[in-house]
Amino acid sequence: MTKKRVVKDFDALPEEIIRQVKLEYPTGFADNLLYYTNAEGKKVSALPFETEEVYYLIRMTVQEAKRLVREDDDYDDDGVLREDFADLEVEDDDEFDGVGEDDEDMPVGSEEDDHIIVTRRKDDDDDVNDIPDDPDF
Repeated sequence: MTKKRVVKDFDALPEEIIRQVKLEYPTGFADNLLYYTNAEGKKVSALPFETEEVYYLIRMTVQEAKRLVREDDDYDDDGVLREDFADLEVEDDDEFDGVGEDDEDMPVGSEEDDHIIVTRRKDDDDDVNDIPDDPDF
């Protein structure tokens, strides 16, 4: 069975999924972003995250990724997830199925699959330059 593929904003994710994302990326999100062309032909960046049922592309720019970590009390001043984070209690959201009304579905085998261009960039400078190397981006 193929997983459902969903593009979603970070702020629209349920707390349990956000928690899992933080555990998957304990040193922050910015260095793990993918860049691809969406169905409208716009180039966007997103953080990949996978659960048992859903493959997410969580929309965010490098600047947003760094801001999210910087403003989150679960990360320390160095942008690393606190060691006690995994021990913290979280509310269980039994009704969440991984997909919401504001999601963008990416069916497997769709034209969108043909447009995904995956590149990873690491910025050595703390000042983020969100313009990729591709001049058409």
